[in-house]
Amino acid sequence: MAERRTYEVRLLVTARRQLLRVPARIRSRIGDAIRALATDPRPPDCKKLAGNTDYFRIRVGDYRVLYEVRDRDILVLVIKIGHRREVYR
Repeated sequence: MAERRTYEVRLLVTARRQLLRVPARIRSRIGDAIRALATDPRPPDCKKLAGNTDYFRIRVGDYRVLYEVRDRDILVLVIKIGHRREVYR
């Protein structure tokens, strides 16, 4: 059986600021979802974004986390965090 790799999860500075602007009640749920990406960078509920080969998004309530998976570097890079009506702009 193949050994499961643990990915390093990093947030861009802008994503870190966006996370701090999220209401506290949902911030911890988003943090849990981001930490879970370390063991499974492509969970069953993630969606691949159109046009970008390595960009994905996960839903946490009305919020979205956009991230890039770099398998070669064993890295998940969180690009953007925001409300669903604003995050894709």
